[in-house]
Amino acid sequence: MPRRYLCGYLLLLCQLCVYQTSARARPTEPANPQVYRNQASGFCYTILYGWVDRTKEMGEGPEGADGGKPHSRVLLAVFERPPQAQSSELNSAVIIASEPVTAYQGLKTAADYFGPLAEVTSAHGLNMQGEPYDVVISNRHLARGDFSKQVAKTTIYQSTLVLLDKGSVLSFTFIAENPERVSNLIENLQFGACRKS
Repeated sequence: MPRRYLCGYLLLLCQLCVYQTSARARPTEPANPQVYRNQASGFCYTILYGWVDRTKEMGEGPEGADGGKPHSRVLLAVFERPPQAQSSELNSAVIIASEPVTAYQGLKTAADYFGPLAEVTSAHGLNMQGEPYDVVISNRHLARGDFSKQVAKTTIYQSTLVLLDKGSVLSFTFIAENPERVSNLIENLQFGACRKS
């Protein structure tokens, strides 16, 4: 998969998992409370108890497909329920991905990433609420953009945080049924030393 399409790919997968109802739900055991650690970029994410890890199923860019150049990767994809489970409720999700900065022409700041991201999200009905803005988590500055989409009588809320780190674009996407829930999910992201689970 071409790197430039990863943000759209992630968004589409998240949306498909949000309200998907399938009679062929796979049996899965809920994940134990755990912490995902990324030592290379110095951050960690505390996964909520009972959430389901679907990182492998979301896949990653082909290793070495660009002659050894950095490629797009899904680092973490966790859902409140198995995406295949029958439900009419929103399935909250956290998706963390890495893309090479070189996949985006003219990308100089984290806020620049929201240009292509807003194009992809709007094509899927998610509208960006205002301009990206600066947030600080554990003394690290990230750009944040907020999105929403009306589906029947429910509104889907998505916030994406972006950090440029060592030639990569790190995106942290949080999807939930209201802004407060999104904020609660963001609170589990830390940079530097992580609290114990």
